[in-house]
Amino acid sequence: MPVLPMTDHTPSAPIAGDATTGLLLFAHGARDPQWAQPFQAVAARCSQALGPQRVALAFLEFMTPDLVSAGQQLVAGGCKRVDVVPLFLGAGGHVRKDIPVLMARLQAEHPAVVFALRPAIGEADLVINAMAAVALAPAGAEVPVR
Repeated sequence: MPVLPMTDHTPSAPIAGDATTGLLLFAHGARDPQWAQPFQAVAARCSQALGPQRVALAFLEFMTPDLVSAGQQLVAGGCKRVDVVPLFLGAGGHVRKDIPVLMARLQAEHPAVVFALRPAIGEADLVINAMAAVALAPAGAEVPVR
């Protein structure tokens, strides 16, 4: 089965009803472990909604697991379809070039599973609206500048 690009930027129906669809959240990664906390929080909320066996968080570099390992984990858990959600603000080189190569490797290893690439999360209207709302909100706590 081919890797399927998903280009619609509007929210789709939740995948909660399909017990064989996994959700692979994919972030860049960083050397500082604290950097991953917001992404871990997203993964935890998705796991609460779908079940931990259907959600994996992976990283491009510096952190583990990588996309291929996380995809293999979801397949081993019984997923027949895996939606890959890039937790990137835009579709730069990593989303357009690196992710498809990694997904092709997964597809070759698991030809009976559908791997679908969703748009970068920052391109979704819900995320754009949320970022604008936070930017326009009255100032709260300030981050100390060193």
